[in-house]
Amino acid sequence: MTADSETHWTKRGDTATAARAVPELVLCAVDEPLERAWQSVLEATSGPLRVHRGSVLDVSAQALVSPANSYGWMRGGIDAVYAKAFPDVEQNVRSAVLAYHGGELPVGEALVVPTGEPEPAWLISAPTMREPGERLPEDTVHPYLAARAALRLWQHGEAEDGTKLRDLVHTIALPGLGTGVGGVAPETCAKQVAAAWNEVFQAAPDQR
Repeated sequence: MTADSETHWTKRGDTATAARAVPELVLCAVDEPLERAWQSVLEATSGPLRVHRGSVLDVSAQALVSPANSYGWMRGGIDAVYAKAFPDVEQNVRSAVLAYHGGELPVGEALVVPTGEPEPAWLISAPTMREPGERLPEDTVHPYLAARAALRLWQHGEAEDGTKLRDLVHTIALPGLGTGVGGVAPETCAKQVAAAWNEVFQAAPDQR
């Protein structure tokens, strides 16, 4: 993996800037079953992905993914950890859900808000469930939909000031999607995250 293979150079006026074809995706796990499952993603994808055993908050990243509910409440699971670490982030998410989505962000869509900290500066809210605390069925595809929404947002989204998210975020830290409160099996989550990555970035050249 080389810098040249991950980066394309573009010109903005007189200033050359690096535009990444794909982000680095750090797959985070606090337990062994999810860590093992995440390893299978590395075998099923091509790109700058790696597994981190430990808290998502320990990763050096510009953005974190929140496997949220559609209403933006952050009271359980990893979202409660985020809300404690970033006191303003729940209100930021709920305000954005209300302002841009009429109070409900559907599964399969995502939004980005500031955390209020220099790093990680951004939180990507990508719901895995509609209702807080919802138990997901065994045949759910919500981890796939959430991962795809988060990656598409990185690819095409913008911050409030119009700056492209891909210019602000080089590394995304991703916890399990629905594997806590939602009850999704780690293997199911891993397969669906791999499928989402491959769908969004399969056309991106030189991902390794």
